[in-house]
This record gives sequence, C-alpha cells and structure tokens, in this order.
Amino acid sequence: MPDRAEIERIATELSKKLADEGKLIEAGWAGYRMMVLPPNAPQIQIDECRMAFMAGSQHLFSSIMNILDPGADPSTADLRKMDLIDKELRAFGREMQLRVARSKGSA
Repeated sequence: MPDRAEIERIATELSKKLADEGKLIEAGWAGYRMMVLPPNAPQIQIDECRMAFMAGSQHLFSSIMNILDPGADPSTADLRKMDLIDKELRAFGREMQLRVARSKGSA
C-alpha cells in the first residue's frame, strides 16, 4: 500500500490533469477515494461514497452561488461568508486527517 506522501503525489498529479479537463470535482473525489477507501472496497461502497461526495460538492457550489451578493466584485459580506466556509472546511479537513491517521494506526 502506498504511503501518505505517495498518495498525495498521485492525488496532486491527478488533480492537475482532471482540472485541465474541467473535472475538478472528479479530481477531489479521486483524492478522497485514495485517502479514505480501502483498495478492496466493494463497488457499492465506492458508488455510494462517490454519490455523497458529489452531492456535497453540488450543495456547496449551488449554495455559494445563491448566497453571494449580486455584482461582479465581491462584497465584504461575500468575503466573510467565504471565510466562514473556508474555516468550516478546514476544520473538517483536520478531522478527516485524524480519522485516516487513527484508522491506519489501528490496523
């Protein structure tokens, strides 16, 4: 099984490739899948996790598009909202890293 550095390297390469193809969310899913799902995960688990990941991505994007103030330039309120979203996602990222580290340590 590849170590964390190898997973991150592969995820970064794949993210760049997919972003260039207009598949940034798919790149995120690929990285998430490599970090979280075991290589021998059953197809139903992979499919359901992908559906949840994509649904979350769709929710975030549509929510951002709906909550931003009209106009081409971001308002102070827009920046505050984006900062709060960033903080929420960074907190989740830390939680996810702890879970991944814990599960690998208990194997």
